Formats: sequence, structure tokens, C-alpha cells
Amino acid sequence: MASHRKSRPTGTRMAGIRTPALATAALTSVALLSQSATAAPAADDKPSLEDVEKKVDDLYRQAESATDKYNAAKEKTAKQRKRVDTLLDDVAQRTQKLNEAREELGSFASAQYRTGAAAPDTATFLLADTPQDYFDQTQLMDRMTGRQKVAVDDYVTQQSETMKKRQEATESLETLTDSQDGLKTAKATVQRKLAEARELMSKLTAEEKARLAAIEKEKRAEAARKADELARQQAARQQAQEEASRQQDGGTASSGSTGSGSTSSTPPADSSYATKADKALAFARAQIGKPYVWGAVGPGSYDCSGLTQAAWKAAGVTLPRTTYDQVNAGTTVPLSQAQPGDLVFFYDDVTHVGIYIGNGMMIHAPKPGTYVREESIYYDGESAIHSVVRPA
Repeated sequence: MASHRKSRPTGTRMAGIRTPALATAALTSVALLSQSATAAPAADDKPSLEDVEKKVDDLYRQAESATDKYNAAKEKTAKQRKRVDTLLDDVAQRTQKLNEAREELGSFASAQYRTGAAAPDTATFLLADTPQDYFDQTQLMDRMTGRQKVAVDDYVTQQSETMKKRQEATESLETLTDSQDGLKTAKATVQRKLAEARELMSKLTAEEKARLAAIEKEKRAEAARKADELARQQAARQQAQEEASRQQDGGTASSGSTGSGSTSSTPPADSSYATKADKALAFARAQIGKPYVWGAVGPGSYDCSGLTQAAWKAAGVTLPRTTYDQVNAGTTVPLSQAQPGDLVFFYDDVTHVGIYIGNGMMIHAPKPGTYVREESIYYDGESAIHSVVRPA
């Protein structure tokens, strides 16, 4: 009787064990899967180059924000220290006058003691408990000369004012201590953020750094393209304004107007601003190549707001120290109407600033590790531009 079972291929199994070829393949697959499972977390742990770039940029921006806080704390500390010094000088002068008034009263007391008269001790004026005491006080007041009375009044006034100034000095010293603590905190924050950025960059391989440089090159090329586009728009706008002005002038002349001036609706250029802007830009250009150093105001190095403050100071215009104060120190204008000398601010928290030089370009102190340079205002993308302010 024939068997209904199908015969098994020869060599498929031997006592429940696969043939060597299949066993080897299976073991290889298991090993590969095991390696993949082990390697996957390591690959996931390492951030992408784009993530590193974003993290470094964020850290630099946080450092700039902390730098502004440091600058503000430094300025506040300097003002508070000046106030404390003034108060201490005032206290010293008043103390000297108080001592002189006390010596004058002492001389009166000595003279009255030698002549047998009672010493004009002002404390006795407050101790009239009986009619006799009051009578004695009245007699004493009668014996005091006008000069003595003036000396007593002067002493009491000097004593009151000196105590008041001493209290003000004490309170100012406490405020100064708080300001110094804030300065230390801001400084520590800047240093920590910069250290984190340096650490991230130090972990990149040479190949990754080269790729990062290529990305930066592409960003600069795009920024330059956007700057050229803005320059063309501004040139076209200027040309249109000049053409409109010529047409307006021509229409006025042909109408037989006898007026002494033009009736053009286009306001004349502000030559005063242009003159100041030229001075500010000349100063800024002279700083190109100097290093960015956070908290620096020159002359050897600058941070972003330190450069703009120094540039406009050279033009006779005083700007505040920090970016978030400088942004309010002038008139906000549309980007399309930006003129050389205007300040261009960046990011929602207004943590960076450059000085516009025209054609979509600016001079600025970018970040640690860089130098003052000319660069497109689109260096970090169009969305990074916060506002344009005309400071004078």
C-alpha cells in the first residue's frame, strides 16, 4: 500500500537541526539584527548637523540677550556707584560742618563757663518740668546772644541733614550691592551660553564643519541676493519720487506761478541727518576688522550695540547702551525707506543691531569669534529683521 505522505527533501533536517548553509544564514541575520538594535540608539543620540547649527545659533542669541542684560546692569551699577560716591562726599562735607558747628557751641560754653554763666546746652530747653525750670530757661535764652542762637540753630540743622544724607547713602549702598549681584549673574549667564556653544562646535568632525561652512556660504549667497533685490526696489522708488518731483515742478512752472518756492509734495532731503549719518558711517567703517567682544564699547573691540552707540556718538548723537533701549531712541521707518545711518534691529526680543549703509547692507559686530564687518541685513533671513529706526 503506497504511503500518502510526501517525501521530505534530502538534507532538510537531521535530527531536528537545520543544514549548515541555512543555519549560517540564520545566525548571520540574527547577528545583523542584534547589531542594528544596538547601533540604532547611538545614531539617534547624535543630533543632526542642522540641529547643532540651530542650537549654536540659539545659544549665541541667548548670549546676546544676556549681554544686553549685562550692559544694562553695568550701566545701572556705574550710575549707582556715582550716586553713592556723591552722597558719601556730601556726608563727609556735612559732617565737617557739623563738627565746626559743635566746636563753635563748645567755644561759647567755654566762654560762659569762664565768666560764670550757664553753658548754652540746648538739651536744657527741653527739660522744663516746673515753673522754675521754665523761668531758668527764659533767663538763659535772654543771656544768649544772637550769634549763639544762630550757632545752635545751625548745629541742629546740620545734624538733621547729616543724618538724612547718611541714611540715603546707606540705602544707595544696598542698591549698589543688588546691582553688582545682577551684573555678576548676567556675566555668568553670558559665559555659560558661550561655553555651551563652543562645546557643541568642538564635537563636530572636520567633515561636519566643512558641511556647516557650506551651509553658511549658501545662506550668505541668499542674503546677498535679497540685499540686491532691496537695493533695486529702493533705487526704483527713489527714481519714481524724483520723476514725480520733476513733473510737479514742471506743472507749476507752466501754470505761470509767481511763487518764490516749489509746490512739490515731496519733502526735501534732510541734509542735517545725512551729514550726521556720514560721520557715523565713517566711524563704523574704521572699526571693520576689530573683534566682537561681549560688553565692549571700543576702541579695540565692540559688541553690536556698543558699535552703534560709538558710531553715532562720533556724529554727536547720544544713544542708550542696550539694543532694547536703542530701538526706542528714534523714529521707526519702513525697511523700504531705510537710509544710510539708520539702525536695523533683529529678532523678536530685539537682541541685535547693525548700522545700515545702503543697498541692503549694514556694518555690525555679529557674534563672539567674529569681527566687525559689512554684511547683508538678511544675513539670518528676512524674518529675523525686527525694525528700522532713524536715530536723529
